[in-house]
Amino acid sequence: MTSSVTEPRPSGSSPAAGAAAGPGETTPPGKRRKGLSEKNRPLWLLIPGGLLMTIVILVPLAMGIWMSLIDLDQYTLRQWVSAEFIGIQNYIEAAVSSDLLRSIWLSVSFAVISTVVTIPLGVAAAVVTQNAYRGRAVVRSIFLIPYVLPSFVVASVWRTMLQPDGIVNVTLTNMGMDGGLWLNGPNAYWTLVWVEIWAAWPFIYLLALSGLQAVDHEVHEASALDGALWWNKLRYVIFPYLKGPVSLAFLLATLNHINNFTLPYVLFGAPAPSDVNVLPILVYVTSFQSFRFGLSAAMAVVSLILIAIPLFIYLRAVRLDVHEGGKK
Repeated sequence: MTSSVTEPRPSGSSPAAGAAAGPGETTPPGKRRKGLSEKNRPLWLLIPGGLLMTIVILVPLAMGIWMSLIDLDQYTLRQWVSAEFIGIQNYIEAAVSSDLLRSIWLSVSFAVISTVVTIPLGVAAAVVTQNAYRGRAVVRSIFLIPYVLPSFVVASVWRTMLQPDGIVNVTLTNMGMDGGLWLNGPNAYWTLVWVEIWAAWPFIYLLALSGLQAVDHEVHEASALDGALWWNKLRYVIFPYLKGPVSLAFLLATLNHINNFTLPYVLFGAPAPSDVNVLPILVYVTSFQSFRFGLSAAMAVVSLILIAIPLFIYLRAVRLDVHEGGKK
């Protein structure tokens, strides 16, 4: 007859501690095997990405700020390291310049108008193509045509169409209306806005469509069983799901419109007419046509600060939403 003998377990040990040890190993009493915590994470894995960000972003940014503080032009460019340090004189000259203030106003107004118009268009297109129906794939493909075309191609095509003898003026003349000049004069600003809206609204459409895909099908069925009208369904079911994607789309679209250089450059050339002399064109002309590299760097830093304002507002709003969700 065999008898089972239970050996006494050392004080402070537990079955979990013994299970944590591998075969043939024992965990010393009072010690636990360390896991991945906040203190011992392998932060060295961030070194490649940190080096890439430093080379691509931080170094050019530091060079741009330094260039804005020195008297750098075509005469001191070859020995720009030894150029005279003038402090904030470039910023003062840029601040009192009427061209900079007008360009900032044109860029901001152009970005706001374009974003305000493209967001409803993109959301409406996403709602139209959300549900399955015959020919939906064709409609989606047509909607994406302006988005897949490069900005250079879009600007070149519209520049050809908006010439005095282009297809737009010919069509308007056949309809009994005067065409006029679209690439110069007071119509140039609204031409820029129109072409930007035509090219940018599919981006909003894609983000809104991705947000609609997150709506649970059961929510649609429940609202249909409750007899909700289409407006109430949009207001209480669909729009809440689009809050995050539309907010992100508003930020990205605004920043893209402010930074858009290719479209006005190809559409109007450089220097551009005064009505469409937006901030990227002004910086380009000041740098590569007037050869005032220090002044253009100061303008670029001002534009960077201008861009950082809506970005800070968005990040602040997202942070508040996360904190409120954690409290709930």
